[in-house]
Amino acid sequence: MTEIDINQTFDVLVVGAGAAGLYTALCLPASLRIGLITKENLTLSASDWAQGGIAAAISPEDSPKLHIEDTLKAGAGLCDIKSVEFLAHKAPDCIQALVNLGVAFDRHGTTLALTLEAAHSRHRVLHAADTTGREVTTTLANQVLCRPNIQVIQQALALSIWLDGKTGHCQGISLFYEGEVTWLRAGAVVLATGGGGQVFAQTTNPAVSTGDGVAIAWRSGAVIRDPEFVQFHPTALIKPGRFLISEAVRGEGAHLIDDQGRRFAFDYHPAGELAPRDVVSRAIFSHLQHTTNDLTTAHVWLDMRPIDPDKIRQRFPNIIKVCQYWSIDVFSQPIPVSPAAHYWMGGILTNLENSTSIPGLYAVGETASTGVHGANRLASNSLLECIVFGAQMANCQLPTPSTPSHSHPSFWECNLSTWESQQSLLEGMRENLPRLVWQSAGICREQVSLDQAIAQVVFWQGEFASLPLSQFLKTLPGGTPAKFNYSDINLLLRLWAETQNLLDVAYLILKSAAFRKESRGGHYRSDYPEVANEWQVHTMIQHNHWWKSEGI
Repeated sequence: MTEIDINQTFDVLVVGAGAAGLYTALCLPASLRIGLITKENLTLSASDWAQGGIAAAISPEDSPKLHIEDTLKAGAGLCDIKSVEFLAHKAPDCIQALVNLGVAFDRHGTTLALTLEAAHSRHRVLHAADTTGREVTTTLANQVLCRPNIQVIQQALALSIWLDGKTGHCQGISLFYEGEVTWLRAGAVVLATGGGGQVFAQTTNPAVSTGDGVAIAWRSGAVIRDPEFVQFHPTALIKPGRFLISEAVRGEGAHLIDDQGRRFAFDYHPAGELAPRDVVSRAIFSHLQHTTNDLTTAHVWLDMRPIDPDKIRQRFPNIIKVCQYWSIDVFSQPIPVSPAAHYWMGGILTNLENSTSIPGLYAVGETASTGVHGANRLASNSLLECIVFGAQMANCQLPTPSTPSHSHPSFWECNLSTWESQQSLLEGMRENLPRLVWQSAGICREQVSLDQAIAQVVFWQGEFASLPLSQFLKTLPGGTPAKFNYSDINLLLRLWAETQNLLDVAYLILKSAAFRKESRGGHYRSDYPEVANEWQVHTMIQHNHWWKSEGI
């Protein structure tokens, strides 16, 4: 790993190395000095796990207009039309840019292969077998490593936004790196840290998805929008790790069946298995409520046997491999599945240029609320959003980094002799918080359980704030580095930082779910089961103030 100078000044810092962060770094002008920060290794992200594909209207039978219509319909009245139009019209050029970079999408002869996914009116989803995300991120990562202006900083954890005390502008970030807290100055910071699925006990997201960008931005005063809208993927494998069985499997003809072999999804929607994800997830949840007493282990079945075996081998080799690991033969038996938290539609409010409400701070990808997903994301628009909006950073007028002082602040030292008791408290929160959020803000929500969960999270936040480590870092002046006299500090600081972020993400989701007294898209209230016209607005949050946007 390349050592970094703690006084290093970058033109742009990009936090996160999934598709959004990687493509952003590649699209920024080559004349800029860019720092790309990832808390794991370069390709460990939710993008790497994306199986289904990336949507774009590139066939003669398709058009951006149809792509726009499908996206707006899935978004349940909360999409920003200008953002959706921007996404759909830019999509074909962005696909060509990925092909030019070397992304090997599947083909039929010389033509790019397209498949159908739920709620799309045309075949428009490009794919690379069933590991599209891995193909995209691996290709982008290889390109990044070839760029001399991009310095990759791995195993580094962003802790906070560094704001200019006089102007309120973002001037960099604080970073936990190689056992120390350090500060990196930059003309602009781009948050591309992905989603926050780990706040739920059942999620398809990797362990790194702890909502870091949204939490960090919220604590700095950025405006957050619509965090109550969480998409629950209907078909996660009922095994440790909650491996996602791609929507494309149902698009190719797989059936959802119950223990009696009946295709029950048609009881809930005319499109059956190909209804929007939130509808299918609730169909499974409702069906299981009527047939079992234990929803934590209950499941239905995804039957791939209606698909031609050669098609299965061609399109879904990774799904075959994972199921084989669990002794499931997809050619002769159905797969046990149930819903899990998958994608976060809400996030940091941004415009078409990726600017947030804090000057100098940008957000791209799942971390951002661009308006393209509304209340429910259309399948395979997520990778597309990363690419389309990442490309926008090429056009942004970025400020020049302020000149750092030549004085070298003294290190503050933290004694962690009492760490064991702090660690025990944090580990308890990490274990119990996702269960609480899954039970109270999962597929079905209602006021009493939301209020109880909010009270518990507020209590935990108070306990967290009183920890000696929290008190030390809270009083650390901006720009002042810190050292720790503890051998396992890397693991312990990560536990502390991710727990703080998850507590804040849980608070934002729970409070927003209680605030929105209707059901729409990925947000379902059993005590307010209908869509309400007066709620065709966005949930807006800054600091601890919640309000409704103007009507859409």
